[in-house]
Amino acid sequence: MRVDGREIPVHGSLLQPLRRRTNDQVRVAISALCVIAVVAVSLATRGRWESVESAVSDLIGVASPDLSNRIYSVYGAAIVALPFAILVGIVVGRRWKLLAGYAAAALFAGVAMSVTGDGVAAPQWHLDLSAHLDTFLSQFLDDPRWIAMLAAVLTVCGPWLPVRWRRLWWILLLGFVPMHLVVSAVVPARSLFGLAAGWFIGALVVLFVGTPALEVPIDAAVRVLGRRGLLVRDLSVLRPAGPGPLMLSARCHVVPTPGSDAGRPLQFGAASHRGGRTAMVHEAAEQVVVLDLYGQHQRSEGLLRQGARWLTMRDSETPSPFASLRRAVEHRALMATAVGALGTASSAPTAVAALDRGWVLYAHTEPRGTVLDGRDPDSLRAVWDGLALLHAQQISHGDLRPENIRTAPEGALFDGFSRSEVGASDVDVQSDIAQLLLVSAGLFGVEPAVREAVSAVGAAQVIAASGRLTRSAMPRRIRAVVSDPKALMAATRAEVRAQTNTDEIRIEQVTRFTRNQLIQLVLLIALVYVAYPFVSAVPTFVTELRSANWWWALLGLLVSALTYFGAAAALWACASETVSFRNLTIMQFANTFAATTTPAGVGGLALSVRFLQHNGLGGMRATAAVALQQTVQVITHVGLLVVFSVAAGRNADLSHFIPKGTVLYLIAGLVFGVIGTFMVVPKLRRWLREDLRPQITDVTAELVDLARDPGRFLLIVGGCGATTLGAALALWASVEAFGGGATFITVTIVTMVGGTLASAAPTPGGVGAVEAALIGGLAAFGVPANIAVPSVLLYRVLTCWLPVFVGWPILNWLQRNDLI
Repeated sequence: MRVDGREIPVHGSLLQPLRRRTNDQVRVAISALCVIAVVAVSLATRGRWESVESAVSDLIGVASPDLSNRIYSVYGAAIVALPFAILVGIVVGRRWKLLAGYAAAALFAGVAMSVTGDGVAAPQWHLDLSAHLDTFLSQFLDDPRWIAMLAAVLTVCGPWLPVRWRRLWWILLLGFVPMHLVVSAVVPARSLFGLAAGWFIGALVVLFVGTPALEVPIDAAVRVLGRRGLLVRDLSVLRPAGPGPLMLSARCHVVPTPGSDAGRPLQFGAASHRGGRTAMVHEAAEQVVVLDLYGQHQRSEGLLRQGARWLTMRDSETPSPFASLRRAVEHRALMATAVGALGTASSAPTAVAALDRGWVLYAHTEPRGTVLDGRDPDSLRAVWDGLALLHAQQISHGDLRPENIRTAPEGALFDGFSRSEVGASDVDVQSDIAQLLLVSAGLFGVEPAVREAVSAVGAAQVIAASGRLTRSAMPRRIRAVVSDPKALMAATRAEVRAQTNTDEIRIEQVTRFTRNQLIQLVLLIALVYVAYPFVSAVPTFVTELRSANWWWALLGLLVSALTYFGAAAALWACASETVSFRNLTIMQFANTFAATTTPAGVGGLALSVRFLQHNGLGGMRATAAVALQQTVQVITHVGLLVVFSVAAGRNADLSHFIPKGTVLYLIAGLVFGVIGTFMVVPKLRRWLREDLRPQITDVTAELVDLARDPGRFLLIVGGCGATTLGAALALWASVEAFGGGATFITVTIVTMVGGTLASAAPTPGGVGAVEAALIGGLAAFGVPANIAVPSVLLYRVLTCWLPVFVGWPILNWLQRNDLI
């Protein structure tokens, strides 16, 4: 490379790797939105072009034919010459990869704009072409294929064109809009579509092949160092441009000049203080300078990251955004200067400058010390002391990866200050401590890392920071440097509790929405979905309510409450009576909401387990208690079904809800197929042996113990029986409210069959399947349809929908009181 008459050798390739940069992805998204917008607006305003034309003609008038032809001639010559000028520049510059992209973009754009429903031809838009000037050049310029090809070519070749020429040619291409308005008073919708489609096709080509080898303004960076009195002798590529900046190592000859700080860091004074000692920068004849060159990709990527962080993180977790890439680089240099004043910076800024093509230079001295690698146990205490010194001056680092932490005889040194802050808040300080806890635990072990952290910053700070040892609070760049970060964060939190004698570490919420809030949102959406069929039947149901006996409806509402007390009593006994029966009963209403808005009632089971965990039971114990309660519930349900079926006799027609023989054979075949699959597949056999078998063993042991405790056994069975019989009584009361026609025994059978279908139906709360089963069951026992339908709807209101809407605020109350 030749700069100002000097030949400077460059070791390594300056070609940027082919990759799909952030600005390429953003360009595709924006161009796709433009295509959609042009098509939508054109279709929405179809048929109104004549009024638009007349309005424009009245405002600005239309040029005469002679003047129009002259304008078309000048503009057309420029437009026709544009792609050939770019092509000549590519060939002369011998940029063959760019030539391939040029040809691909032009070909794809031309073919895409030529495809119609009748084959490959010029597309027919909804404008009347007779209003255009009848010349070959005007028709050629109005052809959307040509406009699309030009836009695609400019999009692909734009990054390699000089900024001035690129802007001039885009202005020339966009000039057809005002030119057409003056010349022919026709709004060029076809050309606008061609422009948008060509831009989109060119953006796709760039995204597919990547952006190759943009010209890096190395010569400008060399001149910036020359003005600092550093004559670059040779350059070596340390890291190609990618997610981070292009890093170069420059070996420079120091040439002191009058009035310059040649060879000195870009600091407020050339001295750095630490421990009362002053270390002056040595003006050596040779100096190695590291150049970090940030391109347009870093600018667009940083902008998107700031936007995404603002949308997902709380305000306290979101730093002030930078106005530009240059301001972000200047912030890094200023933070390096501030940390260097404390003597804890491994490098010092040398130069910061904005270069051509949107590049920004950050030059700094070669980093001192050795990268933290976990081999020297004594370095761990030095690193924690160095971080404590930064925090004492209200400086946070923000990116404590091992590559940014170095050790030297004088202590710990830091680098990489892109995310550092002066005047750091408590949130920034806790984030630093959590990051260093995780990194040091991965390098030195959990116990030494926590011990040194407590000794350096105090137990209170470590406890508060440990709440950030979660996936959402720990940045991905930090989690990527350790193996199995999830297990390591859990082990670190456990060690913090052990060393600080803390019972529980409160997990810090750093996102705007918690997982529970997102789950509740999903549940609400599911509730609206499953409630829609019921809402559509409300008018008919309201009409039937006029003839209902409200005393029976009130009795059904009171009896339905028996199910909640029964479920609470059964679960309370399964949990060995170790939780509050009052809170457990209140939880059953929230349980109804969770079970109704999730398929097969899995939300209710999960809520019960979580409630027991938050009230003193361990995870395994809570799961076992819920499993025991469900097992007894099933046994009791089947037992009652057998008893009431025998009591009902043989006169009832049960064919409405007993499957036919073919269905039973299919179900049996499916069951045997599933069993065979579990027997053949090794992973499924291992799951049965290692995961399911211990749980079955635990439940069996609980049942055996339960048989030896008659009081507890009767309480659980009684609670499960009250759940089933309470629902049956509620349906019977609903039937009686509309005139009756069925005995309590037959209604109980119908209710238990409907409950079975509710647990098996894939819809949330069994909506649809339960109503159909109950109505069909009542019809099988001779209940007329004009009584069965409103009775079942009233029953579902009393036992399902009213508890659901009451359960939502109760669920929030349980969360506020830390009961779930």
